[in-house]
Amino acid sequence: MPQSQPQKKNMSFRAARSAAGYTQQQLANELGVDVRQVGRWESNKPGWPKQPALRNRIMELLGRDNMASLGFTEPAREQVQSPQGLAESPVAGRFPVPRQRNTARQPGTVAEDFTAVVRAHRRLYWSVPPSDLHPVALAHAALGCVLLPATTGLTRVSVASALAETYLLAGRIEFFDLRAPAQADKTLGNALQAAGEADDVLLGAAILAHMAFVPGWSGQREAALDRMRAARTYARRGDVSALFAAWLNAVEAECETRCGNARTGLHLINQAEDELASGSPHATPQWMDWFSPLRLAAFKGNTQLAARHLPQARETLLAVLDRLPETEKQRTVILGDLAMVEATDGRPEEACTYASQALDQLEITWYATGMERVKEVRRRLQPHQHQRCVLRLEDQLYAWSTTVSALTG
Repeated sequence: MPQSQPQKKNMSFRAARSAAGYTQQQLANELGVDVRQVGRWESNKPGWPKQPALRNRIMELLGRDNMASLGFTEPAREQVQSPQGLAESPVAGRFPVPRQRNTARQPGTVAEDFTAVVRAHRRLYWSVPPSDLHPVALAHAALGCVLLPATTGLTRVSVASALAETYLLAGRIEFFDLRAPAQADKTLGNALQAAGEADDVLLGAAILAHMAFVPGWSGQREAALDRMRAARTYARRGDVSALFAAWLNAVEAECETRCGNARTGLHLINQAEDELASGSPHATPQWMDWFSPLRLAAFKGNTQLAARHLPQARETLLAVLDRLPETEKQRTVILGDLAMVEATDGRPEEACTYASQALDQLEITWYATGMERVKEVRRRLQPHQHQRCVLRLEDQLYAWSTTVSALTG
């Protein structure tokens, strides 16, 4: 007698709950319902919450604009057609897509074609201005939301994975390049839902770790660590490479450092170095092109700076800078950190030299995170504000081109 197949869970709701940092019991308490009700919402037949107030509270707590994005299907008698005949995407509520009625199934080649564009965007990120690539990535995600309901089987899984990567790219641009953390958090939530559709646990872990940056950079330690715990849980379900494991430690190290725990951050960096040294039989996913042993060294230099281990930070960062390509946007961050090392060490001339080089690099490859580093250096140099080197730095910092880029991204 053939074994019955396990029922598919409502991964959209489960992923959103996890991203918001709730256990089933915690969410039930917030909503005033029995924990078994939350379990039913995560089942293959979640049902439709009948009370509008309850639906609104669910969307508020989980950070979603509509119930469809949480895996719910609105009863036919309650559906409301928009004037243009549009509905929100089942994966990404922010993008209106044509309401699907009797849509012909897409051929199997659609996954390969859709994914090929995602791979191209992944490479373009390192050279194309973020303000130009960002709307293109979002438009491609909107296309993915149209294609996903028209696919089945392995094709649907491939499209969902590519859609998750597209949203991850858009979220990375919003957070690191455009410094729009609230928007990035929503976009990464869409990425997590798409990864849930694909049941891609490593991609889900990568998305959750990126989501940890959002509260981590604003000093919300518990929220950041909760997301990191979720990321590590997802990672344990897959085949984790040494590089991926090291990156998870590096992300947590940066969150701890920004929350004032540089010593803990250094410990995590050491763990990351041990992970790389131990090796792993598993391959690193192709989409993970944002991390390398060199970038781990950059994390380390920044953490050493935060711990005020200035000679060590200087040595580490100079070694990284020497190996980074001239066109690499990360150079602005390294130069900014070197400038902060010198400013902290009471060497304003040297600090201004590195900060000026960072501004020169920003003219080549704009990176909002790099600009933040330069502005932090200028604030640290306030006791030296009348020195010629600081005045020259201000002239460069507030030149027309730099000011416009900073305000327009």
